[in-house]
Amino acid sequence: MTKQTNIVPVVVGLMVALFIGALDVTVVSTALPDIVDDLQGRSLISWVFAIYTLTTCVTTPIFGKLTDLYGRKIVFAIGIILFVLGSALCGFAGSMVSLIWFRAIQGIGAGALNPVCFTIVGDLFTGEKRGKMMGLFASVWSVAGLLGPLVGGYFVDHVTWQWIFFMNIPLGIVALVLVNGFLKESFEKKAKKIDYWGALTFTIAVSALLYALLSAGEKYAWDSPVIIGLFAVAIVFLALFFLIEARTAEPMMPLAMFNNRVMNVSNLSGFLAFSIVSGVMIYAPIWIQSVLGHSATSSGLTVMPMSIAWPIASTVVGRLMYKIGVKTSVMLGSFVVIIGCAWMADLQLDSPYGYWVGILVLLGFGMGFITTPSTVMVQSAVGWQMRGVATATNSLLRSLGQTVGVAIFGTMFNHYVTTGSPVELVDAMHVIFVVFGVIAAANLLTLAFLPSHRQVMAQQAS
Repeated sequence: MTKQTNIVPVVVGLMVALFIGALDVTVVSTALPDIVDDLQGRSLISWVFAIYTLTTCVTTPIFGKLTDLYGRKIVFAIGIILFVLGSALCGFAGSMVSLIWFRAIQGIGAGALNPVCFTIVGDLFTGEKRGKMMGLFASVWSVAGLLGPLVGGYFVDHVTWQWIFFMNIPLGIVALVLVNGFLKESFEKKAKKIDYWGALTFTIAVSALLYALLSAGEKYAWDSPVIIGLFAVAIVFLALFFLIEARTAEPMMPLAMFNNRVMNVSNLSGFLAFSIVSGVMIYAPIWIQSVLGHSATSSGLTVMPMSIAWPIASTVVGRLMYKIGVKTSVMLGSFVVIIGCAWMADLQLDSPYGYWVGILVLLGFGMGFITTPSTVMVQSAVGWQMRGVATATNSLLRSLGQTVGVAIFGTMFNHYVTTGSPVELVDAMHVIFVVFGVIAAANLLTLAFLPSHRQVMAQQAS
């Protein structure tokens, strides 16, 4: 655990690390047209993002476990160095294939940044302070989402696209120096047993699952032998993974975590809630541009109200959750998300743009009230020795929710849309928005199974 730490520089370093990881997605999206013009390989464009998602998801729980075995500092250093190295290589990429491989290295580094940063925050702060800091750190993602298009546009217009990657180098060095220079930690040093077979089977299972989800409906049909085979591989190796975890002395993902009701509810809620977020990020801009006829720039900025409301709500609930109750906070957030989804499902062809602003404010507010208390509960439900893997598992389930959501909603959209007319688009998205509402209702029902506020608070000592 940490002791005698100069907190301010560590917090700044962690926020810088989170910022460059969060900024990367929106910056690359903005610069992608110029990257494709320069490197060619338009057919590979989706893999610039897919490979990053895949390697991040695979390595997140592995790094989470390593933080519990070897401490936070060393794993943070490995993560930031890999991310910076991958960024530098991306900047020097001479082809789309090499860019994809270097993005994979970036994604591996990113797999450490998010869970390790939040784990360190969980170590440094307890109780109500932890809630406040989680709210503050959640705002980093939203600020990055707002600045990403501006930063990416500036580098593309005034410098070169390579600098969207090169800018990570000095920021990464600053984060590394601040965190590793000022974070003090001590833990029992003993022989460590790394769960290599667990890591291997987990990597194969998740890689097969994600590749199937990212390829189904586009590159391959859902019922094609390739997709069915990938799902079969995922199931077999996931079963092997759990068998190994049940028998190994130091499992990568201790199955005891899944005996904890707070962990199970929070993880399932994260999966459900973030699947909605992924859908909104895709279909809100489509509605604004293709149905209302707004510009691409306007549609691209559609999610800004959610990006603003989310950190505000996260900060507010970080201060309120210990007063009104943790369970009350997350259920209130889920109820607000249901209202936002119901409003979406009621949109008509001639509904004004202002409706979307209101909807996205509601969704951002609701998600802020869900995510911050959930993260705090997950970290407080386990001791220091499992906090890293617990945080990483929660992060993994949220990422899987987004990936599964994109795949399912995309299949539904393609099923209903054939001509692309506004009326057809509205009908297709109405179906998807109704599904959003069903998922939001399932999330509320899931959160109802949380223990009472008093029982949750009894776990907040560490």
